[in-house]
Order: sequence, then C-alpha cells, then structure tokens
Amino acid sequence: MISAKDREILRELAKRYSEIAANPVNKERFRRGKDANSLRHGRPLVWLDEIPWHEMDIGGELALRCEGAFPREMEQFFRRMLYRWKYIQADMVAEDAYYIEKAFDMTGIGIDVREDIIAADKNNHIVSHSYKDILETPEQVEALQMPVVTARPELDRARVDDASEVLDGILPVRLRGHGIYHAPWDIINRYRGVEPILIDMIERPEHLHALRRKFMEMGIAQYSQMEEQGLLDFDLSDIHCTPPYADELPARDYSGSVRMGDVWFRGMAQMFSTVSPAAHKEFDIDYMRPIMDRCGLAYYGCCEPLDNVLDILAAIPNMRKIGVSPWSDEARNAERLGGKFVYARKPNPAFAAGDFNEEAVRAETKKTVELCLKYGCAYEFVLKDISTVSYKPQNLISWVQTVEATIDSYYR
Repeated sequence: MISAKDREILRELAKRYSEIAANPVNKERFRRGKDANSLRHGRPLVWLDEIPWHEMDIGGELALRCEGAFPREMEQFFRRMLYRWKYIQADMVAEDAYYIEKAFDMTGIGIDVREDIIAADKNNHIVSHSYKDILETPEQVEALQMPVVTARPELDRARVDDASEVLDGILPVRLRGHGIYHAPWDIINRYRGVEPILIDMIERPEHLHALRRKFMEMGIAQYSQMEEQGLLDFDLSDIHCTPPYADELPARDYSGSVRMGDVWFRGMAQMFSTVSPAAHKEFDIDYMRPIMDRCGLAYYGCCEPLDNVLDILAAIPNMRKIGVSPWSDEARNAERLGGKFVYARKPNPAFAAGDFNEEAVRAETKKTVELCLKYGCAYEFVLKDISTVSYKPQNLISWVQTVEATIDSYYR
C-alpha cells in the first residue's frame, strides 16, 4: 500500500517531470542518437552517467521524503531526472512514461567474493578492493554452477498496478525488459584478483581457458533463459550509459517476441589494457563471439584503450560502437573507425574533480570534435565513472557548459 502522503509527493514530482518529457527537444535528441548509432553524421549527443549523487545535492533537491520502499524508488527517479534537467541536462532524454524493469530471480554460481575493502569516503560506493583467489584450481572452476533464471511476472503486475494508481492521469506506466551485458573479466577478477589472472596467461593458459569457457557457458545459459522467458528488450533507456537508439533494432523480422537478435550486445575487458592483441582476442573476444554473434548490434569497450585491437573488433560483422577511453590514442581510433563505427568517446572524469579546469575540458572536447570531423566519424560524448566531484556540484555543471559551448562553435 502507498500512503496518501507518499502519493501526494509522487504526483507532484511526476507532474513536473511530465512537463519536461513533453518538451520537443527529447524527440530531437532521440533522432540525433539514432542518427549516430546508424552511422549518420551530425552533432554528437553529450550524456552523463554514473554520477556521484551523494555529492550532488543542492538545497535539498535530492533529499527523499517518501516513506515506503517502492515510493522512494519512484521518488529518486523523478528527483534525479528533474535535477539533471535543471543543472546538468546536456543531451539527456526524458521519456514520456514511467518505466518499470521486469523482475527476475537468478541463482548464484556457487561462490561468493572474498575481499578486503578500504573506503576513503563512507558515503561513496567506490572503494578499494583486495580480492582473494577462490578460482585457483581446476576443481574450483569445475564446481561453478550454471545460473537459473526465473521471471517474476506477478511482481511486475503488482508494481505496474501500484505505479499506475499513483500516476493516473499524469504519466503512463510501462514494463521494460533488459539488455545483454556480458563482461566476465569484470566479474572474474573479483573472484581472483588481477595478478593471478595475468600470471596464468603465461604460466597456466589452459586453466584460464577453462575458466573463461565456463563463464561463456554461464552467459549463454543466462541470456538464453532470459530470451525464453521474455525478459530481453530493445526499447531501453541506455546501453551501459550510452544512447541505445538505432534504426536496425529490432530486427526486420521482429514479430513481437524479443530475441537476442533484436538487442544490443555490450562487452568489455577493462583489465586487458596491458595484454597483447593476440591474448586479448584469445582470452576474451573469441569467447564473446558465441553470445555477441546472436545479437543485433555490438558495442565493445569501456575504460580500456583499444588501439591495438581495433582491427580485431572491426572484423566482427555486427560491431557498431567502439569505446574510446581517456587513455586511447584518439587520432588512431578516429582514423581506423572512420565512418564505419560509432566513436564512443569517454572524456576524462578526473577533469570534473578537484578544482575545475575549464581549459583542459575545452581542449579535450575540441580535439575529439576535430578528429571526428576530419575522419567522418559518427560519435558521442559520454562522461561516466564520475567517482567524485570533490563535493562540488558546480564542477559537473561547469563541465557540461564548457563541453556544450565548445561543440556549439562547430555546429552553428
């Protein structure tokens, strides 16, 4: 049950949100995002994600006032979206509905992370980890369990009914499925630590192959079950922080039941920034292909520089978007990607911390724009992994203003 007080709070926030969702600029941004992902050139979208919300409050605008757990979840969405629109809008898209993600349960794989943690800020979930190696032996790898996925349609119905009652006459409530996000090395290193993995590449490659093969099989099991149970979706708000819109999704033969071929594949191997192209392909990309090849479009890369594996990625038929991190050789990426792939630029989040350096942000943005124009790249800017703004919300506000003004000078 949602209390009268919580209902009143939510309805007032939803009314304000519905006004921004009705703004025509949302459709224009949607179109520009679709243009980029379908390799049509134009002004790039600027998005922000992974924001340190605990550092961002201004005048109590982010403080939650609802009491119930589900109302607080709804309230947080509305308050953050209203905040973003007011202060750090960039090219965010406010959708004209309130979406509820389809619920499902998934069994574990039979082990739990063992680690030591050091936190510099008790309010920040970004902490330092020291992981214990619990996948050190063939027996430990063999004992890993295949995940079992169970959809929860009864919970979906209850949540949709509750939200619909609250938002009646203001916003429609819609159910939304999930995308495919397969990044095993971001998970395996939490069960082993990074050093043992890199050492095993040289000293015990067969053990590493057995481990990666197991995680490939677990990924296939998870997403095949999600496909069978109607849990996948192409109509998403983002694909791991970036614009998801594309002409090619869903596939042309889509008939109402979402398949893997109707959605984006999202993958990365951030800890592989120090390995050779051959090792990157052997221990990650080759194991991604059985899942990646079943999907409609593929997006690869995050914080790791991919300069040395661009040719390998470019040879994948459904590859569409490739990450260009702050540690990448931008010119090499722009020349190689050209008009064939989306240049998914990740600006340096460190520039939003400490004392804001407007000149550094302007120079970084200018370089990206000029390279993408020179080589005919469809591109985007996504500032993410913003672990801190040093409790200075103005840093992020200034970052958006600087980047937008710099891009404006090229697209008048």
